[in-house]
Amino acid sequence: MTVREAPESPVSLGLLDAVSKAVSRSQAYFARTQAPEGYWWGELESNSTMEAEYLMLTHFLGIGDEDTWRKLANLLLKTQREDGTWGQYYGSPGDLSTSVECYFALKLAGVSPSTPRMVKAREFILSKGGVPQARVFTKIWLALFGQWDWKRVPAIPPEMALLPSWFPMNLYDFSSWARATMLPLSIVLTHRPLCRIPDSVAIPELFPSVQVKPDFFLSLRSMMGVDVVFHMADRMFRWYNRLPWHPMRRIATRRAVKWIVEHQEEDGSWGGIQPPWVYSLIALKVLGYDVDHPVMRKGIEGFRGFTIEDDDTMRVQACVSPVWDTCIAMVALEDSGLPPDSPILRRAGEWLIRAQVADGGDWQVRAKDTTPGGWAFEFANSAYPDIDDTAEALIALKQVNLDDPERQREAMRRGAEWILGMQSKNGGWAAFDRDNTLKVVAAIPFADFGEMIDPPSADVTAHVVEALVRVGYPADMGPMRQAARYLWSEQEEDGPWFGRWGVNYIYGTGAVLPALKAMGEDMNTGAVRRTVAWLVAHQNEDGGWGESCASYADLALAGQGPSSASQTSWALLALLAAGESDSDAVRRGIEYLVATQREDGTWEEPWFTGAGFPGYGVGSRSKRTRSQGVELPSGFMIKYHLYRNYWPLMALGRFRRYIEG
Repeated sequence: MTVREAPESPVSLGLLDAVSKAVSRSQAYFARTQAPEGYWWGELESNSTMEAEYLMLTHFLGIGDEDTWRKLANLLLKTQREDGTWGQYYGSPGDLSTSVECYFALKLAGVSPSTPRMVKAREFILSKGGVPQARVFTKIWLALFGQWDWKRVPAIPPEMALLPSWFPMNLYDFSSWARATMLPLSIVLTHRPLCRIPDSVAIPELFPSVQVKPDFFLSLRSMMGVDVVFHMADRMFRWYNRLPWHPMRRIATRRAVKWIVEHQEEDGSWGGIQPPWVYSLIALKVLGYDVDHPVMRKGIEGFRGFTIEDDDTMRVQACVSPVWDTCIAMVALEDSGLPPDSPILRRAGEWLIRAQVADGGDWQVRAKDTTPGGWAFEFANSAYPDIDDTAEALIALKQVNLDDPERQREAMRRGAEWILGMQSKNGGWAAFDRDNTLKVVAAIPFADFGEMIDPPSADVTAHVVEALVRVGYPADMGPMRQAARYLWSEQEEDGPWFGRWGVNYIYGTGAVLPALKAMGEDMNTGAVRRTVAWLVAHQNEDGGWGESCASYADLALAGQGPSSASQTSWALLALLAAGESDSDAVRRGIEYLVATQREDGTWEEPWFTGAGFPGYGVGSRSKRTRSQGVELPSGFMIKYHLYRNYWPLMALGRFRRYIEG
């Protein structure tokens, strides 16, 4: 029975008509923005360290030019706030390390320190303790140019490349992004290179007038347990590096270089992300690789695909997300009623089939008997397909009719089997690896930024569960029962789920409830009703939902923030799965999306609603192993520019389907 035959429904015919028009406008937007090859690709925005570090990289490699530096400097000045700071996400307080890097990069680009903007930045930096209080990665960049003493940076010996995979603290105990960053850094930190710069661009003004004992060397009395062990190990590594003879150094360096070169992707990147990319180029340069060497040239030229350039500015993306964007856009279009044989969906589906990764990768260290079949996040990242993208690719491909259905089924089968082979012991799924959960690695002195391991998360696990059910796996099979137990164990006491890869509890909850619904879980249990009550209690007066990135540092801010299109959509997806399609909360949320859509079918969203690194070191949901303020100095937040468009389309489409069906 449709809503037109049910006048008692609280959803008016006018609202349903408005939803249909909003859906049509959004579908038209995706139709006209699809690439000829079939994919969608939106900008991935992070923070200004991307431009600052790229500017420093070009100086170090000797490949910079005045026009590039001008554009990068213009972008840095454009993103500077009124108070002179730079931050980790939209609306965040100023971040010390980010501001230090941007200030130094601007001086390298020729901006005078006497300008009002630079004066404001300098005042903020000094008010926070100056360079000595910055994070380790910032100090490494400064040390490359003689602005920080290499002796005051943690030591990482290249000999780590020689440790077998069964040995504690070996390379594969670290997350995929951490291992790909630490290995080249071990070469850099051992050789301690110096790129000389004029005295006029040095930054002594960013050091406090009264120097204190380096914050890195904590007294043993201020440390406990494993911290003492790692700091003692760091001192031992330093002593070892000072020895005139290192019997294994040459072998270790050769193995490290071989690993680095073999892990370069077709697009020139390493891991498809900025950190291992820049440090690999620096490490190879330190070892004598000329910029014209094929590996170096490929890496340098590859950055062009990660930059967005106009006449006046250059933006540098930390990563690119075409597979992720394409999968979610396809699901949104499918949920909004686009037929399975639509040319738009067929082009996207064919592109997805071609993007499937058939090669092995680091994940095989822990999953030796698993056959390749995943999808990566980027255009080129054969070493690191990820489980989240693979799950969404399966959901997207299940609902489209392609010319070769056998090929389509085979791709889906391989993808599903790869996912099943990547399940961790606790029943959940992580992003890139299986059972990458050794928390002790987050205690090394080097690890004051990001996440050092890749444990399972509720959001990824939920996407996997939903995908496996959709492609035909029974909800009562062993791996699925394990996954269900894991998901229920991760629920917070007041109802929501933590969001590891999206901000934050609204994202996690928006992923989990649809998955549990797909599994046939009872949506009337007390646990689900607590979740519904939590969502309703956190709805804003305008009908939308929002949550600040600051909730990763302050639990009191969970579910709180200005309304955004993507987060409103996640809340609606959860409520719709819980059977709340006729509720007042859903109606108000739908009205918010309809009212805020622009004429071109898009939504405006300045907020950062994606997460790279929450900044806990271990990626855990609430047991904080690292204290940080709401500026998230240890975190890395992301704004996916297509989130504001395809998530609302998905929510509107599912709402219409629930009401009419």
